[in-house]
Amino acid sequence: MIAFTASLPRPWWALLTVYVTAQPMSGAFRPKALYRIAGIVTGAAVTIAIVPNMQNSPILLVFCMAIWTGFCIYLAVLDRTPRAFLFQMAAFSSAVISFPYLDDPANIFTTTVSRVEEMTVAILSVTIVHMLLQPWSVRPIIRERARSFLNDASRWTAEALGTHHTALEYQHRRRLASDVVELGMIAINLPFDQRYALATRRTVLQLQAALADVLPVASGSANRLDNLRSLDAVDAELAALVDALIDWLNGPIDTSDEIDAELIARCRTLEEERARRGDWVSLLAANLCDRIATCMETFHAARVLVRRLDRTDADVEAEQATGLEERDPSHFPLARDHGLAALAGAATATALMLYCAFWILLAWPNGSATAAFAALITCSFAAQDDPAPVIGRYLWATLKTFPLAALYLFVILPRVDGAIMLIVTLAPALLWMGYIQADPARSARALPMFSCFIVAMGFLDRFQADFATFLNTGLAQVGGIVTTLAVTRLFRSANVRWTAHRIIRNNWIDLQGLADARAPLAPEIWTARALDRLGQIAARMADADPGDALHAADGLSDLRIGRNLIQIRRGSENARASAQSAVQSVFDEVAHLFRKRLRAGEPVPAETALLTAIDQAIMQGTKRRSGLQSRALLALVGMRCNLFPQAAPYAAPAA
Repeated sequence: MIAFTASLPRPWWALLTVYVTAQPMSGAFRPKALYRIAGIVTGAAVTIAIVPNMQNSPILLVFCMAIWTGFCIYLAVLDRTPRAFLFQMAAFSSAVISFPYLDDPANIFTTTVSRVEEMTVAILSVTIVHMLLQPWSVRPIIRERARSFLNDASRWTAEALGTHHTALEYQHRRRLASDVVELGMIAINLPFDQRYALATRRTVLQLQAALADVLPVASGSANRLDNLRSLDAVDAELAALVDALIDWLNGPIDTSDEIDAELIARCRTLEEERARRGDWVSLLAANLCDRIATCMETFHAARVLVRRLDRTDADVEAEQATGLEERDPSHFPLARDHGLAALAGAATATALMLYCAFWILLAWPNGSATAAFAALITCSFAAQDDPAPVIGRYLWATLKTFPLAALYLFVILPRVDGAIMLIVTLAPALLWMGYIQADPARSARALPMFSCFIVAMGFLDRFQADFATFLNTGLAQVGGIVTTLAVTRLFRSANVRWTAHRIIRNNWIDLQGLADARAPLAPEIWTARALDRLGQIAARMADADPGDALHAADGLSDLRIGRNLIQIRRGSENARASAQSAVQSVFDEVAHLFRKRLRAGEPVPAETALLTAIDQAIMQGTKRRSGLQSRALLALVGMRCNLFPQAAPYAAPAA
């Protein structure tokens, strides 16, 4: 209504933008809306700066626009938060504003202002509707999802400690890693949702940090338990402790703090008792008790945080008034791969150059629209490993919508007069497509249907029905999609195994740096990135062959090794010279191992020299007055189990 009333040149941009940006969750929409508006303005500013100054050099103009678009896609793929919409919209808006109007660069300023007005009106309209109606709030969804995440973690841990965890481990750890990353994405949107969302965001980020510790601690507990079972060394006391933990995990999350503290104290007491004996079985048992106690402490903290999400607004207000609310924790950092982001950006820039060369060589009047549609599709699917299958479905959905657009344009709309009648006439088609968009199973079909339907009819300030224009616009859309599909097949159809291998290599690089005692130690940042990579690897390796060698390096073992390195570094700071020398030998051998893996490109097994270094460090740690803390000694035991699961048990030298 605003676009038609204000006689904006192309109201269909406003209509299409509404359907592109509308979201069912208000809190999820508002940050995206702000970033999208900022991206549109940025893209418009770049267009105004480049096009008039290079209108006499078309090749250089196309090159600069392609480089700018590729750079924006690089930033969008690198930043996996809602902020990526800013870079994505900057790339898209500059392409759709500049390419269709390169034959008339003198009016580029007026054209750019019109496109910004049309898209901004749409985004602001959607924002106002969400503010007034607010279909759903994030906070109730947060409560439900947080309880679901905690139940998933509890069930996975209970099954990992059982005797049948091997078949279920891969599936559950993939879901748990994805859940932890998803919590961070939800937390980013919370400040835009409601009055007390900042307090909820603090709780969610603390819950995310707690759940991030569950995977390595729980899997380490299961690994130590397997080692003890293989040695037939699980005595009645340890078995009772494990059974108590499993019952506790399968129980309700509203258990009393006294019961939790009692079980944790029981684990710590048994840990100290077994660690004093010094033999391998006792060290394994002490390590198991330490992992169980840490696991229970982590779950206890997570349960307290989940119960805190059930607070009412009045409870939050009272807590803020008394100043009892915790300090806002640091953001959960995600892993970034500059190589993959650069590949996506380079592919986008190359694709745009090829589109423009195709358009200029054929001297096709509507070829500029082909370049614009190709840019839209390329920007929309740039973050995917292999966008080709999705683009193929996009093409099929577009072809199915053309008959409907032709029916409206040449049969129905000529009989319509006025904006109200136009709305009533379009309602059946747009409501049907909107219903498809709201259905998660079919939502991917909605965008091509909207694009084809709205663009093919070309809503202008005055009705125009021209078959030649309709056909040329349709061919431009199909040509853009087909060209995008062909270029994607050539440049972007990256093998999923290759992408997973890159992520694993980045993990090995970080572990090599973690083994350097001189490097700064940031355990929370490293754990967050390693867990994020674990979720990415698991999602990609789910489709890999079961016998693929990369399954042996799916990230969980690396996550445990990294945590062991952190504990060793922390626990050996005040050790005596002999113990520090032994620990340094372990660090050197671990760094050498990951350098070998990086050179070989596969998870090569650790050498005997590392096993010897670990045994020497364990021997030093069991000596009295060595200065090596108990947690460092137990971390050495854990590293030995992770790197040498089939090695003979450690044997202490004779006194």
